[in-house]
Amino acid sequence: MDTEMRPCSSLSIFLLFFLFSSPNIQHCLATDSISLGQSVSGNRTIVSKGGNFELGFFTPGNSRNYYIGIWYKTIPGQTVFWVANRATPISNTSSAEFKISEDGKLVLLNGSKIPVWSSNSTPSTSESTVAVLLDTGNLVIRNGSNTTIWQSFDHPTDTWMPGGWLGVNKITGEYQSITSWENPDNPAPGLFAESMDPDGSNQFVLLWNGSEVYWSSGLWNGQYFTEVPTTAESTPFNFTFHDNNQRKYAMYTILDSSFITRCVIDSSGLLKQWYWLNSSQEWQTVFTQPVAQCDVYSLCGAFGICDQKSSNICRCSYGFEPASMKEWEFNVWNSGCVRKTSLRCSNKSSAGGEGDRFLEMTNMRLPASPQNLTVGSAEDCEQACLNNCSCNAYAYVSGCSIWTGDLRNLQRLYDGDSGAGTLHLRLAASDFPGSSSSHKFAIDLTLSVIGGVLVILCVLVGLIWTFRRRKQIRMARKIEGSLIQFTYGDLQRVTKNFSEKLGGGGFGSVFKGTLIDSSEVAVKKLEGLRQGEKQFRTEVSTLAAIQHVNLVRLRGFCSKGSERLLVYEYMSGGSLDSHLFQNNSTVLDWKMRYQIILGIARGLAYLHEKCRECIIHCDIKPDNILLDKDFCAKVADFGMAKLIGRDFSRVLTTMRGTIGYLAPEWISGLPITSKVDAYSFGMMLFELISGNRNTMHPEDGNKSFYPSWAAKRITEGDIFSLLDRRLNGAADIEELTRVCRVACWCIQDSEGHRPTMGQVVQILEGALEVSMPPLPTALQLLTGDHSQIGNQLPSTEYKDPLDQS
Repeated sequence: MDTEMRPCSSLSIFLLFFLFSSPNIQHCLATDSISLGQSVSGNRTIVSKGGNFELGFFTPGNSRNYYIGIWYKTIPGQTVFWVANRATPISNTSSAEFKISEDGKLVLLNGSKIPVWSSNSTPSTSESTVAVLLDTGNLVIRNGSNTTIWQSFDHPTDTWMPGGWLGVNKITGEYQSITSWENPDNPAPGLFAESMDPDGSNQFVLLWNGSEVYWSSGLWNGQYFTEVPTTAESTPFNFTFHDNNQRKYAMYTILDSSFITRCVIDSSGLLKQWYWLNSSQEWQTVFTQPVAQCDVYSLCGAFGICDQKSSNICRCSYGFEPASMKEWEFNVWNSGCVRKTSLRCSNKSSAGGEGDRFLEMTNMRLPASPQNLTVGSAEDCEQACLNNCSCNAYAYVSGCSIWTGDLRNLQRLYDGDSGAGTLHLRLAASDFPGSSSSHKFAIDLTLSVIGGVLVILCVLVGLIWTFRRRKQIRMARKIEGSLIQFTYGDLQRVTKNFSEKLGGGGFGSVFKGTLIDSSEVAVKKLEGLRQGEKQFRTEVSTLAAIQHVNLVRLRGFCSKGSERLLVYEYMSGGSLDSHLFQNNSTVLDWKMRYQIILGIARGLAYLHEKCRECIIHCDIKPDNILLDKDFCAKVADFGMAKLIGRDFSRVLTTMRGTIGYLAPEWISGLPITSKVDAYSFGMMLFELISGNRNTMHPEDGNKSFYPSWAAKRITEGDIFSLLDRRLNGAADIEELTRVCRVACWCIQDSEGHRPTMGQVVQILEGALEVSMPPLPTALQLLTGDHSQIGNQLPSTEYKDPLDQS
């Protein structure tokens, strides 16, 4: 045997020894963990084992500071949901280190090796202590016995993740909450937080500055929090509340691993539940609270005025200007406003100048916590405020109230809003409208304009154009997930003066439009609306919070005089009836039809059963089912019944093709329930199966009531005779059987014999079996088959659709 070692073999052994013996080689760092002697620095990151999350240094927005954070690895962009050193940023990462210290804690050292953040976890001297990033997004520290001694889920920042918890530690008295970023460029703790109610009750609240409560979830009733929006119930996660000897807390977990969601309190004080929409590659809000943004306490900061109807929701009062224009450009207004001119604190100055004056502000929500004075008149109240150098405003409403210090939570109210009053705001005389100094400035400005009128006119035209352009851009960049309030002029421009009509019906006409960001919308001009403006806005706000993948999304509205308009997302696939009944349309194959049927059922089940108040559509037909570019079905015009009101007699007489979908209780004048939608859904199923209107007989083409013929074929088991001939029999027999039986059950004469839409979804998904339906009595009369009517079971003994006995 040749025992001589070759040179290349010697070199290989040397290299292997060097790689495994050198503790400073960075690529020896485990993919998802940090062990003793290893660190994250520079561009180095660790990634969870399944590749879902990443930890490393990041720089938010336009900031030049660096932070250690955790973000989604598989989602475009960088959505950060946890920050370690949110209050102590570092200026560079080349020599900074995030590592396990000798006593087993996670620490962040800056370039000078000075600790700027620590986990403050239980000390561990084991050399096996390791920090691991889990596929839930949780960063944990484990000691030598593999016991978790610290986790980031116990210390959330602005985001509540699935699997994390919020509540109170009964032993230590410590409240675990989420706190907003200061602004999008600065993750330092802001003024807004979500926490369990400090009064000890079983509910969650939104707090400003740790003291002022401006929204509450309502008490836990054993199943849900009574005021939590209904949209949260439609998402695939499980929400639980626990109360034991150690702590009281809430937690939510994901039921579908493909569903990505997070709960965030943002810099403007809004609590939002987001989910990732793969189809559009963007985050979509499930719900936002409070619904009215002006309900956020001190949203506009000190001396800022909130105006819910304005495109710029926050503005400064006359005589004030933003304290931080940079933050206001981010739509973060809590820095508030400051005076342009300091107060003189007198009626007349010692030099004979003008003293402070009061600006009358009508229809205002008065600030909280006034000082009440006993005086005889409004003039005495004004004088009392002038005599107090700390007094910034007064109001005289059946008594004198004054306010010292900063004025917060000011809001412009409108006719019909409760709590409106007149506030008298104290201003320096030079800032008062119409003061002598203002007149002098106007004269100087007029002389300047005369000297260069042509140049200034050109400048003004440019400024006006720029202002309008910026206003439109601000309109298009409204807070994500919020409802946009359009002016009538906005919608005229968007739709090119309502020139491209998409269609019309009993509730109004629909026109195509294009927003500033190039996104397409459908604008519906409502007709026959009898509501007042305030009630209309309330109903629209409710509908805007209702979001589901199978419901057309409401993006905005307009209310001007008698005009009421709704702005929806544009559905490029058109309406379902155009694909079923037009000869030149693309033939929908059976697989696509089945997915459309299932989508419609899910949308209706959500409206009937998932919303806090059941919403009945009242006009289900192919014309009101829209398709997106991927042929995903979305129910349109939901909530129209809620907006128009319960008197449909006038509406029904103006709609085309609706009579064929009406449940018997409409005709007989009985009270309606959600089962009228089930009846219309069943009638529409016959059209989806056959590709023909339900008034057109597929065999002889004569005008006869097709569902009566189809129902008889179903009860006889001859289902393939119903199938659209254009499909050439290409359909799944099990799916076709389900759909046919569901259709026949849905059109039963008595609403008590029809399934709920929730049951329909379960049947279509294969979770429940459906029995053979009886032929509805009314349809037997139409077909002339009276042989079985006398032998029909009484209505109270009808066989249940889910009964398999």
